[in-house]
Amino acid sequence: MGPANPILVEFGPFAIRWYGALIVVGALLGGLTASLLARRRGDNPEHAWNMLAVCLLLGLIGGRLYHVFSSPAGGPVGWAYYREHPMAIFATLGGGLQGFGIYGAVAGGILGVWLYTRWARLPFLRWLDHAAPGLILAQAIGRWGNYFNRELYGPPTSLPWGVFIEPANRLAGLEAFERFHPVFLYESLLDLLIFGILLW
Repeated sequence: MGPANPILVEFGPFAIRWYGALIVVGALLGGLTASLLARRRGDNPEHAWNMLAVCLLLGLIGGRLYHVFSSPAGGPVGWAYYREHPMAIFATLGGGLQGFGIYGAVAGGILGVWLYTRWARLPFLRWLDHAAPGLILAQAIGRWGNYFNRELYGPPTSLPWGVFIEPANRLAGLEAFERFHPVFLYESLLDLLIFGILLW
C-alpha cells in the first residue's frame, strides 16, 4: 500500500477529510442496518434513524471526554495536559476525529440508545440488539481513516501488504523502516467477520 492523502476534496480554505467522510458513511450504513433489522423483526425502523441522531451526538461527547480524561503512556496529551489547558478541550478541529476515543464514543452511543428507548418506551436490550451489527460495520469502515491519516500502524514488516508510512509519521526509533503492518486493515477485516456473525 502506497502513500495516501488525508484530504478527500478541498473547496478553497475548506477540506473534507477521508476520516470524517468514512465516519459519516459508517454511521449511515450502521443506521440502515439497524433499521432493516428492526423492520425484519416487526419494529418501527424510523426509531433507528431517530436513535442514530441521539447516539451520534452523545458518541461524539463521550469520545471526546474519554480522550480528555485518559492519560496514554508516552502520549503528548491527556488529562494532565487538559487540566493545564482547559480551553483546548473544545479544540476538536484539525483533521478527522483526532482527539476522540472509540471507547468513550461507544459508551456515549449506548447511553443514547438507553435514553431514547426510555423516552420512546421501547425495550432497551432489543434495540441494542438491532444496533450492534451496524456499530461493528461502522467500525470496520471507520478504521480506514487510520490508513489515510497514517496512524495506528503496527510493527515493521517486509510482507507485500505492508503499508508505507512517510518519515514524518513514523514513531521514534522506527525511522529506518518504511513499511509496517496495516493494523487498521486487520481490525477492519475482523470487524466484518463479527458483523457477519452477528447478522447470522
